[in-house]
Amino acid sequence: MCGIVGIVGVASDKKQVIQKMLDKQEHRGPDAKDFWSNEDVCFGHNRLSIIDLNSNANQPMFSNDGRYVIVFNGEIYNYKELKETICNYSFKTQSDTEVLLALYIQKGKEMLNELNGMFSFAIWDTIEKKLFVARDRFGVKPFYYSFHNNNLYFASEIKTLFEAGIEKKKNKKVWANYIAFGSYGMPSETFWESINQLPGGHFFEYQVNQTKINPIKWYHFVGNVSKLPKLNEEELKTEYLRLLIDSVKLRFRSDVPVGFNSSGGLDSSTLLAIVNQIFPENKTIEAFTFYTNDERYDEVPWVEMMVNKTQNPLNKCLLEVNQVADLITKISCFQDEPFGGFPTLAYSKIFEEAKNRGILVLLDGQGMDEAWAGYDYYQNNTGFTIQGTKSSPVHPEILTEEFKNYCEKEEYEKPFDNELQNLQYRDLFYTKIPRALRFNDRISMMYSTELREPFLDYRLVELAFAQPKEMKIKDGKSKWMLREIVKDLLGNEVAFAPKRPLQTPQREWIAVELHQYMNDKINEFAKNEFVKHDEIIRLWDEYQKGNQENSFYLWQWINLNEILK
Repeated sequence: MCGIVGIVGVASDKKQVIQKMLDKQEHRGPDAKDFWSNEDVCFGHNRLSIIDLNSNANQPMFSNDGRYVIVFNGEIYNYKELKETICNYSFKTQSDTEVLLALYIQKGKEMLNELNGMFSFAIWDTIEKKLFVARDRFGVKPFYYSFHNNNLYFASEIKTLFEAGIEKKKNKKVWANYIAFGSYGMPSETFWESINQLPGGHFFEYQVNQTKINPIKWYHFVGNVSKLPKLNEEELKTEYLRLLIDSVKLRFRSDVPVGFNSSGGLDSSTLLAIVNQIFPENKTIEAFTFYTNDERYDEVPWVEMMVNKTQNPLNKCLLEVNQVADLITKISCFQDEPFGGFPTLAYSKIFEEAKNRGILVLLDGQGMDEAWAGYDYYQNNTGFTIQGTKSSPVHPEILTEEFKNYCEKEEYEKPFDNELQNLQYRDLFYTKIPRALRFNDRISMMYSTELREPFLDYRLVELAFAQPKEMKIKDGKSKWMLREIVKDLLGNEVAFAPKRPLQTPQREWIAVELHQYMNDKINEFAKNEFVKHDEIIRLWDEYQKGNQENSFYLWQWINLNEILK
């Protein structure tokens, strides 16, 4: 896991600017920092050493003949298998970066479909003077870009582009939609007007003096899913479990220690079970979980019950209410855009503890709910995308009439012939997964650690997604087939435990312990020209008087207030 930056164009100060950009995202790769420049382009790289710790694997990396240069953020999990397919190339390192570069040289963009991993990378052809950029299927690794003074700038984080002189100006449509609908914009958008992102599963090619980017989709999820067979229960269980084991094995490839995150839920239980099936004799693989000392929300008893079966060391990471204010400020700075509330603050404690213990790679269970239809709204048709709420999580009435005009309710693709798969598709490519992956990337990188998502292996997602509804939801139970698999591995008590979406006492802390902090911040936010001061104060008063069914809208205001700074 690393950070990449680049400038394509004739800017005279490329070297000075690239150094400032690298310094800004040094947390993404504290092990090495370097750049390369010629008259057309400047590439920079922050390295977090995970595979092949030798300095020969540092980047920017050149091909043997010097024609191509690459900067790469991520991991190619099947790089060893891919390396065996490459002919007539003399490798100088044991890194996945060099495999990626060699594959591109021999196969061009067609090699993307062979990659199993998380990645964003840029390759410059010094002969044709052409840039090639690609991002992984689901957008696990970020890629942001902007045009400034007729040059193309790109980076792994938004704040890095601000360092290059890009203006920090609100994308009014995205801000208005976030407040009015809770949506975070489309896959190419950000909260900042002049900064775009390359959507997951896309690539582009670019030459000096072009005035726009034309992303091209290379990952054709809908077509892939349509070709997969509908399996019977035993076939599906056997095939999914085979792929699941392979996915976790691949993500344990590392030259530094690997651990995993655990909650009391079904997904974490599955990960725990698979890790111990792969490594039955290794009882030193460490688990991490967060808690808040509030028994209404903490999942520690469930986690302890599970790890007692496997004897993995468990690290319990405490989020205390007196840490919340400082963490909101700190994490907002690293995120650059709104993020997922107090659970994200608590999640950050895991990576802090892992780094302190020298564990630089963690696995977690992201992706199961979207693939196996695990959210409550897949069954109850509330229309919300916030799990576990019974009332509207947003309050568009706080927007001024002028700012409300920027709202454009998102219309999501519906490429399937049934509502369930269309909702799953929306969550995979437009809402849940893109947001969670961005939150998680910044949280892990904040502590210079790497997060891997074995359940987002494209083979697993496609196979589960392709199955009919009765394999996902049966007798009112979501993720039915997954429960059947876990039942065989960890027993019924774990497999059929209810989903617990709320993991921190956010609502209670806001109302009591953090009351003064919230009051100050909400009054500060209410002074913005795009919101109605009196309406915000009215809603805050109602919350203080007991209307506390959800606090998402209050979190929105606090979060937006911080990223404006």
